[in-house]
Amino acid sequence: MILFPAIDLYEGKAVRLFKGDYAQMTVYSTRPWEIALDFKACGATHIHIVDLEGAKNGTTPNLEIVKRIKRESGLFCEIGGGVRSMETVKTYLESGIDRVILGTAAVTDEAFLKECVAAYGEKIAVGVDLKDGFVAVKGWTEKSAYDADSFCKKMQDIGVKTLIVTDISKDGAMQGTNLALYRALSEKFKLQIEASGGVSTLEDVKKLREMELYGAIIGKAYYTGAIDLKAAIEVAT
Repeated sequence: MILFPAIDLYEGKAVRLFKGDYAQMTVYSTRPWEIALDFKACGATHIHIVDLEGAKNGTTPNLEIVKRIKRESGLFCEIGGGVRSMETVKTYLESGIDRVILGTAAVTDEAFLKECVAAYGEKIAVGVDLKDGFVAVKGWTEKSAYDADSFCKKMQDIGVKTLIVTDISKDGAMQGTNLALYRALSEKFKLQIEASGGVSTLEDVKKLREMELYGAIIGKAYYTGAIDLKAAIEVAT
């Protein structure tokens, strides 16, 4: 299983939100690329990046920081947050980013999603953010009509290969991850699923690896020191 330590960006800084709430933001670094270098030193091969400003307004305000993270670390980088146009997808991929994650746009604009998958294949992933069992959009502020199963089936049928699945109730809460959710989805669908939200102990990592999940994202647990990234990577592999 691949571990994706996360860097969430806001105004050029590495930050974390509590349950997706912009009003509950903690700043961890004003030099996010240095965090990426620490990930690398711990043995990470992949990084999960979210542009939280982009998630709000659909732009790429942290593009230069993202490019520096990729350039200085040399690691596989995937990014999401407000990717709503082919121009944005192209900008990221031409900047050297390895995979672009569609969130709200994958739910609200099927034609755009299909265009992206047709043009870039496995370089396109979809974020599935679940709130009370339904897919949430617009920075987790609104719920769509899709439940987890129906949306995942639709993504598989369209040809999406990778899904980043977040249980919003677990995100940043340091109360463990939703193992039952990931087990059920991995058994039903032939997709590369990344677990996101609440991965906060080595036991969480171990259990996700045992169900042969494709990947898991570690966020707040790294920043607070609750989980040793080097040890977590060893457990994951």
